[in-house]
Amino acid sequence: MKIVKAELETVCGINSAIPASDKPEYAFAGRSNVGKSSLINALLNRKNLARTSSQPGKTQTLNFYNVNDSFYLVDLPGYGYAKAGREESAKWGRMVERYLNTSASLKRVFLLVDIRHEPNANDKLMYDWIVDNGYTPVVIATKLDKIKRSQTEKQKKLVRETLGMDKDGILIAFSSETKQGSEEIYALLGGET
Repeated sequence: MKIVKAELETVCGINSAIPASDKPEYAFAGRSNVGKSSLINALLNRKNLARTSSQPGKTQTLNFYNVNDSFYLVDLPGYGYAKAGREESAKWGRMVERYLNTSASLKRVFLLVDIRHEPNANDKLMYDWIVDNGYTPVVIATKLDKIKRSQTEKQKKLVRETLGMDKDGILIAFSSETKQGSEEIYALLGGET
């Protein structure tokens, strides 16, 4: 996929109205510090379009990235950030839930997990919640460049089993450093340009 235009178009906070869209939307969910911003920057061939940080919990809004005027990548707030207060985390959760339940343009939800570790209880909850809301999540196992190549299949199997994925469920191992896995993700996005 050739990216000719990519820009942050809309930012929605806790009390913002979710924008109505005439373009397909593809949401990216994952716990804080899993590499969502790095993945979005890698996919869009931009260094700092999505803000990355060594501090988890930076994304606290719904961020709509217009890609080629064809579709939106929607960066959801990270979950499981320990320093976020319980009340604040609950507000983020309601905002994400409202978006996932009301967006008429949402076509697919990507769930990011760290390939180096077994998915935790929050990852499993999010996976099940996405399924319960009628979507089949595409799981992206990030930080592929941080493990040995010989460990990849073992870690992918661990992710599949822990999340309870169907054998036909899509799991993509991804590295924002090498962009391995990008083509598989592009194939699942709607803006063929």
